[in-house]
Amino acid sequence: MSPAPRSVSIVGAGLAGALLAVLLARRGLRVTVYERRPDPRLGPTDHGRSINLALAARGIRALEMAGLMQEVGHEIIAMRGRGIHDASGGYALLPYGQRPHEIIHSVSRSGLNLALIEAAARVPGVELHFGQSCIGLGERPGTVRLRDEASGATFDSEGEATIGADGAGSAVRRALEAAGLTRSREEPLAHAYKELTIPAAADGGYRLEKYALHIWPRADFMLIALPNNDGSFTATLFLQRSGDHGFEALREPQAVRAFFAREFPTALALMPDLERQFLANPAGPLGTLHCERWQGRGVLLLGDAAHAIVPFHGQGMNCAFEDCAEFALLLDAGLDWPAAFAAFERQRRPNAAAIAQMALENYVEMRETVLDAGFLRRKALGLRLEQRHPRRFIPRYSMVTFHPEIPYADALARGAIQQDILADIDRGCGGTDPASLDLAPFDAVILERLPELALAR
Repeated sequence: MSPAPRSVSIVGAGLAGALLAVLLARRGLRVTVYERRPDPRLGPTDHGRSINLALAARGIRALEMAGLMQEVGHEIIAMRGRGIHDASGGYALLPYGQRPHEIIHSVSRSGLNLALIEAAARVPGVELHFGQSCIGLGERPGTVRLRDEASGATFDSEGEATIGADGAGSAVRRALEAAGLTRSREEPLAHAYKELTIPAAADGGYRLEKYALHIWPRADFMLIALPNNDGSFTATLFLQRSGDHGFEALREPQAVRAFFAREFPTALALMPDLERQFLANPAGPLGTLHCERWQGRGVLLLGDAAHAIVPFHGQGMNCAFEDCAEFALLLDAGLDWPAAFAAFERQRRPNAAAIAQMALENYVEMRETVLDAGFLRRKALGLRLEQRHPRRFIPRYSMVTFHPEIPYADALARGAIQQDILADIDRGCGGTDPASLDLAPFDAVILERLPELALAR
């Protein structure tokens, strides 16, 4: 038998890298983490994207596996549903699920990252090195070449293997590509995002419903807002990059104010310094990363470095955390590095592809479909079918968000079958109010087409 893994290097001390360091160190490995940025514990740093994130069941399961959920609990705020702000000024809360635990949580990217780095620093066996940039592969398999940003000195990483958890712009992935070990391409979205802030009320309270993910859907674009612990909301505008109705057309204060007054008047009333914020903050790109191979020469890509996705299902972080948990379980099974790397890619690749597809589809739902009467009917039908068949019919969003025991690929496949069933029922009933329908005649179809699931709860 090959010897059990003893030491590993991780490139990237972001969300996935810091969590992975804890998981592996608690399994007895010596873990050395290298991060390009300065140490965030020493003061404010450039954290890159600061867009708020949605923590859901898959991410929570990984944090619990690492024993960290309690430590980061103070960073999160429960969101029970989508708060829909329509174009006429109306507002409605659409619950995410129909059980008390079926909620997601708003969390600050930078706040959570700092908490995870602090936790990793306390775990025996973890060494953290900041200001260290990956510039290529090392001389020995399993290593990468690094440069100390302060001195300019270069050196090879320590450990028997290296895991690149350094995000969508991964330097480790570029090193593998330069060595001819993989290829990647980015599928850009025609939309970009810009982050804004809705400040707290004068008394420190919330100016919108606190326990909701707020959405202003406008068919081709949307504004969202997630709550923060200080009473503010982090708002994000998703809009085409170019064209008459894109970011390129919003370069003057008057144009920005006119656009918000026309499209988001209720949000405009909550942002007294909108123009200053809008013109000062950059527009960030959005896209899906497709990577041909995730590993080679003793180096593995994980999280966004291997499969970055658009943020519209709130699963980017959750998927990366699930990567960390699944990789740790492979080591628990006694696999050596080559076997663990190969098994990880084999298991996770179809699930990464599935959530990438569902994230793109969810953008259309969030910005457009939530306004459609047929969508709302089918959603209500789905909830009633879930009540009748709780281990067979589970809305796709719920499978992805609340059921980590259901792989993403299975959620995609079952979701397609369920959509066909819902469409057939809706079409056959001529748009009748779902609350008044007798669903008993459709039980046989559910039993035939949807095998029973083994659910954790």
